Amino acid sequence: MSFISDSFHLFVRWMKKLVRNPILIFFSLFQPVIFLVLFTQLFSKFGQLLGPGVSYTVFATAGIVLQNAFSSAFQSGTAVVDDIKSGFLAKMLATPVNRSAILFGRIMSDAFRVVAQTVIILALAYPLGVFPETGFLGYVLIIFTVAFFGLAWSGISLALGLKTKSAETVFGIAGFLTFPLLFMSTALVGQRVMPDWMQTVSRSTSSEKSSARIHQWESPRNLRHPRLVDDRLRETSGS
Repeated sequence: MSFISDSFHLFVRWMKKLVRNPILIFFSLFQPVIFLVLFTQLFSKFGQLLGPGVSYTVFATAGIVLQNAFSSAFQSGTAVVDDIKSGFLAKMLATPVNRSAILFGRIMSDAFRVVAQTVIILALAYPLGVFPETGFLGYVLIIFTVAFFGLAWSGISLALGLKTKSAETVFGIAGFLTFPLLFMSTALVGQRVMPDWMQTVSRSTSSEKSSARIHQWESPRNLRHPRLVDDRLRETSGS
């Protein structure tokens, strides 16, 4: 019970810290809007490469959700560096609080923020014709997948922050990992338009598997050729 209780109280601490920073709240919630608008408009003609009548907005929403989770989850590392430099972490270690709860509380707060941003993206995408074919269950599965994806990357970011004790290093590594994984997955384009070597890498990445799962729950309402949906799902699942 100590672990659960300590994790909850530290989760509340991180959420209170977030609430007390309205500028951070604004940009955290506005960020998914920027991603959705910019990517779907910038690459709108990519739908022609995916097939006749394919809406790129429908296809790219899964990738935008994952990119947002990437960038949000990696903020954990910089936050823990701030705690180290301010002496807060040292004070926490001097208390009887559960050691694992110190990190888990932070990770849970990041997962909560990622889920909130994902809900915003899905809500904005719905009027554009993007919604799960499986209905409410599809939304639950998408949020569940993104939450655990965020948990994993938040943990990696925390490990980097604790190891390097440098916010600049965490940002550098985050950028180095995020963009190659994003662009070598099927998050933004289909595998058939990638070079052969990128297709090989794409089939083995975690971001590819996550985006494939989310693509499978998307609705092809804007597609005029239903057969393209089956082709695209087989493509994204790597079969």
